[in-house]
Amino acid sequence: MIHIGPLLAVVLTLFAAATAVLVWLGRLGAWHSVLTAAVRAAVQLAAVSLLITAVLHSGWLTAGFVLMMFTVASVTSARRFGDWPDAVWTAAAIAAGVSPPLAVLILSGLVPAHPVAIVPIAGILIGGAMTGTTLAGRRALDELKTRRGEYEAALALGLMPRDAALLILRPTAGQALVPALDQTRTVGLVTLPGAFVGVLLGGASPLQAGATQLVVLISLLLVEAVGVLVIVELIAAERVRRPDGSA
Repeated sequence: MIHIGPLLAVVLTLFAAATAVLVWLGRLGAWHSVLTAAVRAAVQLAAVSLLITAVLHSGWLTAGFVLMMFTVASVTSARRFGDWPDAVWTAAAIAAGVSPPLAVLILSGLVPAHPVAIVPIAGILIGGAMTGTTLAGRRALDELKTRRGEYEAALALGLMPRDAALLILRPTAGQALVPALDQTRTVGLVTLPGAFVGVLLGGASPLQAGATQLVVLISLLLVEAVGVLVIVELIAAERVRRPDGSA
């Protein structure tokens, strides 16, 4: 277990500062976004640590907590490639990906219908859907912008706007699944993911921990694939646009 004390704060501060400096020197983006993210993570995890005990003792609070995670994921994804109103559409993409697999896991009994099991699984799936939706959405909008000539050529040939957009978007949409695919391919060889380690530390056998992690990984592939497909369809249908109104 990580020892909590002044040394932890010092090490984390040094890591965050070093990352910010590297981002600044390498012109990888806004260096202060690294520090903001680190501070937010610390504050949010501290708050969750204080609230989680109460949440896990109430079914209603658990449902509310999952809804909060879903809302934050939808808004975060929308801000990455669209605007605030687009949170409705990113929410639709994330919900389409997360809801069916999560329902199957709970109703089948593979995931116990207890808050202590539902919250982490739901959080992992929502986080995966958010990542896939964000990557696919950003790439799709970039493709439509940089390949505008091809899109207009397809329209000139008689294709409907949706079909012309999908002709551009579909070949690259699958790249949003690369992180999830790589994580699944290399599990146990490169990393031991959190679900595996958490279940193992909770007293389960290595076989049970491995089965839990496998359920998570395969579910994530399905969740992200659905999320990617839905957000690409929404962009092709011009439901989601860039904040300046361009595709």
